[in-house]
Amino acid sequence: MDTEAVTVFVTAAAAGSLSAAARRLAITPMTATRRLAGLERVLGLRLMQRTTRAVSLTPEGEAFLPYAQAMVESEAAGRAMLRSAAIGVSGLLRVTTPAAFGRKIIAPLIPGLLRAHPELRIDLDLNDAVVDIVATGADLAIRIAVLRDSALIAHKVAASPRVLCAAPAYLAERGTPRLLADLAGHDCLTQTGTTHWPFQADRRDLKARVNGRFSANGIEALHGACLGGAGIALLALWNVGDDLAAGRLVRITLEDAAALDLSIWAVYPSARFVLPKLRVFIQALEGALRPAA
Repeated sequence: MDTEAVTVFVTAAAAGSLSAAARRLAITPMTATRRLAGLERVLGLRLMQRTTRAVSLTPEGEAFLPYAQAMVESEAAGRAMLRSAAIGVSGLLRVTTPAAFGRKIIAPLIPGLLRAHPELRIDLDLNDAVVDIVATGADLAIRIAVLRDSALIAHKVAASPRVLCAAPAYLAERGTPRLLADLAGHDCLTQTGTTHWPFQADRRDLKARVNGRFSANGIEALHGACLGGAGIALLALWNVGDDLAAGRLVRITLEDAAALDLSIWAVYPSARFVLPKLRVFIQALEGALRPAA
């Protein structure tokens, strides 16, 4: 089976049109159309309904797509393996990550990785949105979450404990909460639109309603407001660990509940072959997070 034709089919399914697939593959739209038509002749099936602007999968196309993707991935993995064996860690690594995590944890790793691997290039996308790495062509996404089921491959890099914390000046003025219910009487610094914080008690998940006079759509703003004494924040230990150690923030431990922890995940499109550039990046990230864990 013509792997170039299969690649056109997979790319068109992801892009939504043959013209977009042709641009991604650096071929003409006519060549893309011809290759797709040839694949359909070989299979004796119509895989896509085409219009001048878009394509949609037929039922047969839907059924064939996972197998086509596997073929494309296998060929790419084989090429990458041979290329990597010859030249080692090299090429462009595209990584997307939450902004605060990228600045605080990932950015300091970059100089060492580039020094150790002269043929490696890294493009870092600081983005708090959940980026579609298949559609954007990213090699790796860092997600800090309770991960939902996905067709992507997720490797747990580290736990991400979260802590309640506040500045000493705030606690001196307002007192330190001891119970979960006490949070209702405090200014809680929340993500925009957040009305509840998740906790656990006796292996049960709980949600505590929180109120405050400041919210923001990024944790860096919440972190800054917390340092300034504006209220209590629920923040990741990797983000505030140095502030707790220096006494700039105080960790608040409730007697009847604990904050629900998250995990840090490395998410990538395929497990068929983990490229050396991807592997060394994940290993460096694990090493950076190991002391905090």
